[in-house]
Amino acid sequence: MSEEEEEPGWEVDPDDDWGIAVIATVGRQLKLRREAVGMRAADFGKAVGYGEDLVYKVEGGKRIPRPEYLDKADKVLRAGGLLSAMKEDVEKVRYPKKVRDLAALEAKAVEIGVYEASNIHGLLQIPDYSRALLECWQPAYPPRDLERRVAARMARQSIFERTPAPALSFVLEEATLRRRVGGTMVRQQQLERLMHIGQFNNVTLQVMPMDSAPHPGMSGRIEVLKFEDGTAVGRSDGAFSGRTVSNLRELRVLELRYGTIRAQALPPGESLALIEHLLGET
Repeated sequence: MSEEEEEPGWEVDPDDDWGIAVIATVGRQLKLRREAVGMRAADFGKAVGYGEDLVYKVEGGKRIPRPEYLDKADKVLRAGGLLSAMKEDVEKVRYPKKVRDLAALEAKAVEIGVYEASNIHGLLQIPDYSRALLECWQPAYPPRDLERRVAARMARQSIFERTPAPALSFVLEEATLRRRVGGTMVRQQQLERLMHIGQFNNVTLQVMPMDSAPHPGMSGRIEVLKFEDGTAVGRSDGAFSGRTVSNLRELRVLELRYGTIRAQALPPGESLALIEHLLGET
């Protein structure tokens, strides 16, 4: 069997109560449907291309089924689309809870401002760049978990397709653009991606030059997200112990720091010119 046939999905995040409940419900529905048509687990597994043991793991809520698993099950069990319809919730559970929560906030925000100190921000990354970053983490992620995180990061980029489009502002350090994450080809493709996104009407992309004066972002990342109802949340590696904040006093501190960083960074036009120059050097 191929790796995909041996493993119909990932384990559920043990800290994800909602995800555990969703996968338990999906597994129970699969089992009830299989038993209703009088099919043994071994025969069902053979029909959908998986082993009997893994069928039991999915039905017992121990594994997150892949979308194609649900489609095959729907067809084999003649469920009329009921099993396939569960793919939307299952797809959400595939991503780590922390990433899913962040994506939910980003999906509601009407304005996002981010200063990133150590690498190119996740919303701007191409898959190979993201994969190369995650591959260097210690302790190392297992290959399947790594790909799960890459997929989750890429899924967040649906924010660029939202209508109406949110206002997005990014400040990146020049040093992160010069670092050869993933090698020359990946760096070139990543810079091309920045050039493309930087020309969107709703995106402001700025670069903090390496010869800049000291600035408030030198202690780490800063993020501020604002919502339609006037509320906001923010987080900074160098403030309030890195926790997410929402009260006005703490948000003003983060907004002041982010505003100062933007003022010291290169203007958008000069920033794109610098990225284009770096692209020419690859």
